[in-house]
Amino acid sequence: MSEVDGFRSWDDGTIPDVLHQLPPEQQQELFAWVNAIVSKETEGLDDLYNAISMIVKYIPNFMVVPLMVEHIRPKIAAEVCIKMGVDQATGYANDLPLDYFSEVASHLEATMMAQILAKMKRNQVEKFIVLTLKERPTRMLDIAIHLDRPILEILAKRITLPTDESDFATTPYKAVIDTIRSMQ
Repeated sequence: MSEVDGFRSWDDGTIPDVLHQLPPEQQQELFAWVNAIVSKETEGLDDLYNAISMIVKYIPNFMVVPLMVEHIRPKIAAEVCIKMGVDQATGYANDLPLDYFSEVASHLEATMMAQILAKMKRNQVEKFIVLTLKERPTRMLDIAIHLDRPILEILAKRITLPTDESDFATTPYKAVIDTIRSMQ
């Protein structure tokens, strides 16, 4: 991974052009400096996420969910979900408002999201799929790569794929799109 790719993994992928103009050794030095600052500023956050995940397991969902939605940003909720694991995260996912859950989901790895969707209530899964297809269709395809057949079948009923297959001929989604097409 190049230094520029390292920066890209932290952001939405947009990198100022000036970074591309720096020689590789200066990119590496800048990346190391930024990494040191971020590490210093985020020191202890993993322990905090772990502690929150352990504490909330003893508080009923009906109390945690409103507090989470009102006071915890989706990125932080996602980090806590990672620490608590799929089973506990699924319990919250079923109870969270769809918009908030969608934001949390955008910060989780596609493999974890596929595992959570596999364990969620079907009606919640359907709502999530519809919203994600509307707002983040590429994200839904990222997740779809890891989905089991039952959830893929739900997706296949709700997705409209372009008829021109050349758009997907070289994408990482080709296999999952072919699978979805075979289910339609």
